[in-house]
Amino acid sequence: MLLLVLACVQAGPAAAADEPDLIFRRSTVFKWLSPNDKLATYGVDDPEVEGVACHFTVPEKGGFKGWIGVAEEVSDISLACRQIGPIRFKEKMGQGDDMFRKRRSLFFKKMQIVRGCDAKRNVLVYMVYSDRLIEGSPKNSTSSVPIMPWGADDSTVQKCGEFIQ
Repeated sequence: MLLLVLACVQAGPAAAADEPDLIFRRSTVFKWLSPNDKLATYGVDDPEVEGVACHFTVPEKGGFKGWIGVAEEVSDISLACRQIGPIRFKEKMGQGDDMFRKRRSLFFKKMQIVRGCDAKRNVLVYMVYSDRLIEGSPKNSTSSVPIMPWGADDSTVQKCGEFIQ
């Protein structure tokens, strides 16, 4: 019963963005009878800001625990976000709002990509980190996306500061 309650509490609201797209995986540790440990690179579009995509690389545990989904993943996550088209804000957003969230263990750990706006420089700032139910991890990565015109027809550049709540 306690495990069911913990699962419901940990699940919380749905992830901010859709499931990420797997770009590729590379094995890092060979295992004889079970899946290898791997690094996996994923892509995800910002659901609130058109024209921005992020790519992140995470370690994925192999072995039997990783295979059945009960291994606790480490917190080493790298992040790169870029402008991929004209930037258009869909609605107001708060500083540090979740852009993407994914569980990294059966119950207790999740990774989050959060978004903020450096209004002075008109730059979107994304940070990835992982946390646990009780204690977080100082391991993190940050990426910046300057808001620039896109193509000859994009003469108006939106200011991210105008979309912060």
